Amino acid sequence: MEEQIQQFLAYIVEEKGYTNNTLAAYRNDLSQFTDYARSRVSGWEKVDHDTIMDYIMAMKGEQEYASSTVARKVAAIKSFFHYLVDRGILEDDPTATLDSPKVRKRLPKAIPTQDLEQLLAEPAGDDTAKALRDRAPLELLYATGLRVTELVSLDVDDVNLASASLRVVRPRDKSQRTVPIHERAIEPLREYLEKGRLQLLRSPDEPALFLNHRGNRLTRQGLWLIVKHYVREVGITDDVTPHTLRHTFAAHLVEQKAELEYVQEVLGHANISTTQVYTQVNAEAEDER
Repeated sequence: MEEQIQQFLAYIVEEKGYTNNTLAAYRNDLSQFTDYARSRVSGWEKVDHDTIMDYIMAMKGEQEYASSTVARKVAAIKSFFHYLVDRGILEDDPTATLDSPKVRKRLPKAIPTQDLEQLLAEPAGDDTAKALRDRAPLELLYATGLRVTELVSLDVDDVNLASASLRVVRPRDKSQRTVPIHERAIEPLREYLEKGRLQLLRSPDEPALFLNHRGNRLTRQGLWLIVKHYVREVGITDDVTPHTLRHTFAAHLVEQKAELEYVQEVLGHANISTTQVYTQVNAEAEDER
């Protein structure tokens, strides 16, 4: 049975071009299933629909895997048996009528309003270059709902304070959109541009909007550390990341009855179904009140 697994793994690398990480995941998932199957049958031709269903139930029950993990492991098993049938090793595919397990999506969690205001206000009491720099991206994350990578990729030329908007280029596919800046972030951003950034700047040719203490573009990790620092300072115990501010921005827009199509456009979602999750966030919040 192991021989067919190795042949399949070689196939997905050579023919499919899968990455090393994907290969490792397939190897782990199929090795685990092989151990289970070998204790019950003598070969792959003996594996039937019930064998696989029993394995799925064991993962959900005894091993308590998350639904997303179960779905990934089942997808690997289905791909493997499709391969065996395509290569003529098996005549029948025991996964042919097997539905992929539904993945329970975790709803993004918005920050409670009191915690949010404390977090955003924390750097405001200081006039140093660092504090001015820290306040601006915190306010901008909540005022625009930008992805972390989008925010740290901003250049000074992408900012239009007169029209209160940003030109946002998504690094993944270079698509562009114009994102309005909520008025609460305008003044912190202006102060940073006029004072803080000038103190951090080392080279006049540096285009990046947000700079670290060396005068280089602020990284994703740098932004994460800034958020974590102020989360600790104000005593928030929930897990808050830069992406949590994006979730909070979107949830609050929906709560204020903004059109979903508008929220989708601002967030840069390709599919409105991704945006619709925020209606569930607000419904859940209402239930808790």
